[in-house]
Amino acid sequence: MADTSAPNGGAPQTEDLAPAINALAQYAKDLSFENPLAPRSPQPQDGGPQINIQVNVNAQQLAEQDFEVVLTLEGDAKVQNDVLFAFELKYAGVFRMRNIPQDQIHPAVMIECPRLLFPFARQIVADAVRNGGFPPLYIDPIDFVGLYRQKAAEAQGGAAETSGPLSS
Repeated sequence: MADTSAPNGGAPQTEDLAPAINALAQYAKDLSFENPLAPRSPQPQDGGPQINIQVNVNAQQLAEQDFEVVLTLEGDAKVQNDVLFAFELKYAGVFRMRNIPQDQIHPAVMIECPRLLFPFARQIVADAVRNGGFPPLYIDPIDFVGLYRQKAAEAQGGAAETSGPLSS
């Protein structure tokens, strides 16, 4: 760390070298809600619907330290073979990574950034489902570390399949 003198003879300031993730912007890129059985769908059902949710995270580098991260939540609720509702949300943010070691940037972008976006995306889905005439759907917390490890394992499996058999 380097100390620098403050202007006007004030106390010296310490240069900020602490790792940081700053959210520069957050926005909904795409939101879709379908209620195919309306106006019959909000009627009481003989049991709870089967709810399916898929989660995906994508990122792209915008500048040296800036990344756009897109959290995609897709799902539906079905009773027997009837779709009560379906939704898709692509919620994104632009994040600045400062003072993060190069080998830690990818995990930070793919784990910490979606973790910061998730509460906002969860509320948008809950509001859309409620506005569609259903009880709000509050998605359970997501294990982004587990999702990251799963995607990494799939990528390694795909690389092993394309590179041929391994010899020991």
